[in-house]
Amino acid sequence: MFDDNERLARQEAHWLIEEFGAEAPLYAAMRAEKAIEQKDFGRCARWKRILEILADSRSTKSAVYKY
Repeated sequence: MFDDNERLARQEAHWLIEEFGAEAPLYAAMRAEKAIEQKDFGRCARWKRILEILADSRSTKSAVYKY
């Protein structure tokens, strides 16, 4: 079972994929960078988690398409 932070990160990642498609990781990385610039490390950690979810999503889809 996911906690609220994980659930929200997964929802955000899903929305980014729908909104930006293949550019979703780039958008998330820009948001993480902006959070770092503003020294908001909690928000940066959230965007980093979203990037991880997006990467996992891409690798899962690649594996499915191979077979």
